[in-house]
Amino acid sequence: MQSPFIELDNQGQVLRFNLDKDWHRLGRDRDWSDFEIPEKGWEVLSRQHAVFRREGKDYRLHDGDGQTPSRNGIFLHRTRISTTQGYVLENNVQLEIGQDPHNRILLAYINPTATQSQSRVVPAKPRLGLLGLQDWPVELGRSPNPKYASMQLDAPTVSRLHATIDRDGQGRYILQDHSTNGTFVNQRQVHRPVYLAEGDTIRMGPFVLLFRHQTLELFDRGNQIRLDAHQLLRQVPSKAGKKTILNQVSLAIEPGQLVALVGGSGAGKSTLMKTLLGIAPTTSGAVYLNGDNLQRHFNLYRSQIGYVPQDDIVHGDLTVEEVLTYACKLRLPPDTNVNEVIHRTLEQTKLSHVRTTFVRDLSGGQRKRVSIGVELLADPKLFFLDEPTSGLDPGLDKEMMNLLRELADQGRTIVLVTHATANIEVCDRIAFMGRGGRLCYFGPPQEAGTFFAMPSADLKYFADIYLKLEQGEAQVEHWAQQFLQSSPYQTYVVAPLSPGNTSQNTASPDPKTPPRNKQASLLGQWLLLSQRQLQLTLRDRFSLALALLTAPISIGLISIVLGEDNPLVKPETLAPEPAFLSLRVLFVFTCIAIWVGLSSAVQEIVKEASIYARERLVGLGLLPYIGSKLLIRSGLAILQTLLIVGAILLGFDPPAPELLSWPLGLGISTFLTLLANISLGLMVSSFVSNENQANNSLPPILIPQIIFSGVLFVMEAGSLASKLSWLTISRWSIAAYGALVNVNGMLPDVILDGTAEEPFPLDFYQTTWENFRLSWSLLLLHSTLYLVITLLQQKRKDIR
Repeated sequence: MQSPFIELDNQGQVLRFNLDKDWHRLGRDRDWSDFEIPEKGWEVLSRQHAVFRREGKDYRLHDGDGQTPSRNGIFLHRTRISTTQGYVLENNVQLEIGQDPHNRILLAYINPTATQSQSRVVPAKPRLGLLGLQDWPVELGRSPNPKYASMQLDAPTVSRLHATIDRDGQGRYILQDHSTNGTFVNQRQVHRPVYLAEGDTIRMGPFVLLFRHQTLELFDRGNQIRLDAHQLLRQVPSKAGKKTILNQVSLAIEPGQLVALVGGSGAGKSTLMKTLLGIAPTTSGAVYLNGDNLQRHFNLYRSQIGYVPQDDIVHGDLTVEEVLTYACKLRLPPDTNVNEVIHRTLEQTKLSHVRTTFVRDLSGGQRKRVSIGVELLADPKLFFLDEPTSGLDPGLDKEMMNLLRELADQGRTIVLVTHATANIEVCDRIAFMGRGGRLCYFGPPQEAGTFFAMPSADLKYFADIYLKLEQGEAQVEHWAQQFLQSSPYQTYVVAPLSPGNTSQNTASPDPKTPPRNKQASLLGQWLLLSQRQLQLTLRDRFSLALALLTAPISIGLISIVLGEDNPLVKPETLAPEPAFLSLRVLFVFTCIAIWVGLSSAVQEIVKEASIYARERLVGLGLLPYIGSKLLIRSGLAILQTLLIVGAILLGFDPPAPELLSWPLGLGISTFLTLLANISLGLMVSSFVSNENQANNSLPPILIPQIIFSGVLFVMEAGSLASKLSWLTISRWSIAAYGALVNVNGMLPDVILDGTAEEPFPLDFYQTTWENFRLSWSLLLLHSTLYLVITLLQQKRKDIR
């Protein structure tokens, strides 16, 4: 059988190496590497660059020597392969060593054995005097009651009745929040009535009100957002000490501008975008939105920022209309007119003709539009997009850029990262980044050619600027210094730059914690997410059929193999053999339940990691999210339990339990086994990075369940093995099944009194209520523990 092999393509020079051992090492160090690499021209490879470890029929690839990462890394779709977790190679996969397109090596893995709307206008009512009012309270919101003194604040993220202001007996004014998305006084979210003081600012959605001289003044409508970056420095740990990935970057993005971040690979474009977005830290410097420090006051703007990452953030098994409906109900107040908002969004993104089409059936450009549409539901005035034209043909690229131009013309401030520059002329500004996170140019794209000394200002030479900045760090440093001394820097950076007050000390909520909404909204989120999860589960018919039919089919096969044997019934002649056969059958039941529970849940979280991350940024609760997964999977577990119990009742003669009925005890034990494994699967899914890792984690999880079940190997009481078995689900599942069948009752007295030499774990299978309570309680404890760890792991993923 031909072994797998790798091919290294270094600018046309190809080397081929067979993988025929359990471990292989790749690097320029000939004393360390298993492969001979040429001395010259292959310097992009580190001396100890990668390790290959056999895993099944393929290999898991680790960057570096398995502990220390390599210098230039190994990348798949621009994602660096992990040193510790690695990546399981698939047939015909191609990876890149290094990110410089002019100095990189392509690594291919081949396994021959593999099978082949218009912005809403706020009515002009900028001031509301409170002195002398007769009707109280004053109502503030999207559609307040006209019988009271009120101020209408029309925006999707504002509730119909967002807040009220009342007056106490001492003439003081009291504000109370009634909203879904929160009310902020002096940049702090309020959760109980607060007294207003002279000069207080009140934020509701995009609007900022100023309380002054017993008057509410509409200070900022929120429909114009400017963004100022001031001296952004970002340094990260590296083998050499500290590596600068953003180097004193300053720029000003004014309202309604479309700005593209461009430059070569590794120049810091995405880092800059995430810093501007507020989800990446800085060593020094700050980003300001309308004068507010974004890092310090991120929760103020959380619902006002649109963000479309490179990966799709929509479910493929939902229609366009369903995607928008769920997002609208999740992100906007419950009193929102959903149909109106969705109609407006479909018109804005030009998707009305595919509203009933499944997302999976859309073109790449249309899917990007759906992701953009999800963000437009809240009508954000600041919009970030990471590679929105990635993978699109030239026609769709132009169409997407024209759409972004239209959105900017409607008053939105839009920032995008892009490699495609064929339609860069529609942008108002471009930020050209060089290696080391240096800003080499910021200004109109039409002036970039003149600054970089191109033959003419024609944009056809735009790609040549990349070549200038790929000639080494010295060239990048040269152009960065040139820009700091240039007229464009003075015109497009220094003059419009307007950072906020760097001495702001106003307290703010913990920026890593999403806004705290009312408990009712958490319940609403749970019901909504459960509905969406149920819909997605029912539409994946193949996976649903496997989840429901695997167990009963397997049980049917067991009954066929056993023929006339009745392993669950007490034999007329007591002997060890029937008891051992019964135990083996029960062990198979447990293994089936473990497999079914794990396999149905192990991909649940990781497969929608991008969607979760985006929804978490706009206030998705951890408990509703995990709770929705648990609810639907538990409902599925009930169906699986009924099918398993039915298959066992049909295929096997029932025992005669002494303490409770056979179907009831069988159902409880089976359901709790499934529930524990579903919880374990969710925990695993929260730790892995992709679906392949999730699938590959199943064998390491199943093997200990088999070894420590107490069936294949006898574990003496008090031994280390016995103690470890407490950590497995199989131990308690087998114990519950064994006690229910009364396996001990199948043994002769000579075994029970210990005079025979046959080893047998009698205490596991004693038919007592204490055993049932212990086994079932431990299964529930396993479930609870795994779910708590899942919640903690998901919490750790918060990028805020």
